[in-house]
Amino acid sequence: MLTRLLPDDVMVSELFTDPPDVALFPQEAEVVAGAVEARRREFATVRRCARTALARLGVAPGPILPAREGPPWAHRAPKWPDGVVGSMTHCDGYRAAAVARRPAVASVGVDAEPNAPVPDGVAELVMLPEERGILERLVVAEPAIAWDRLLFSAKESVFKAWYPLTGRWLDFSECVIEPDPVRGTFTGTLKVPGPVVSGKRIDRFEGRWRSLAGEGPGHLATAVVVRGRGPLC
Repeated sequence: MLTRLLPDDVMVSELFTDPPDVALFPQEAEVVAGAVEARRREFATVRRCARTALARLGVAPGPILPAREGPPWAHRAPKWPDGVVGSMTHCDGYRAAAVARRPAVASVGVDAEPNAPVPDGVAELVMLPEERGILERLVVAEPAIAWDRLLFSAKESVFKAWYPLTGRWLDFSECVIEPDPVRGTFTGTLKVPGPVVSGKRIDRFEGRWRSLAGEGPGHLATAVVVRGRGPLC
């Protein structure tokens, strides 16, 4: 699902089930020792995806631990090997990781979601007035897509690409998402000063999205890649 959204120098690995007996490094197993079984499975599978993707970059297997750096809300962000940027995502029925080498890629953000409306009350928290107008038109044009969920996913991908470049929180209200239903792209226009990459300030992130049919509603995926010389997908 994500492979088709990312350039060739971003390595992707994805799985739609949790394989049995995925091996974790002892340090990783300690992180989820007290978690419920479902959480342990998704944690292990997404790290298997990450190690597979890293191997395609020539990186030897190693533990992928929470960074536990910066403000408390950032402590769960993964700490990647030196010279590597990456992003992981998981939802019901899907796990994936995407990694790339610096300095060609400055950051990458990926997210996957079920193709189903967001829970009650969430749209009001994540959606700006201008986005509501955009989504009203999209729902009429393409009702098979859960556009509110796609918008949420796009904001997640933007945040995952934003945070490694800034070390700062980006609120849902600080980025306006506009999907293109024909090209399978989206723009995330910042309402706050953006990061500076290679001497150039980024005022908006460019991303790509797609839907994939499957059991139930299927899935949605979004991806953002920031090049070392500026944002590019």
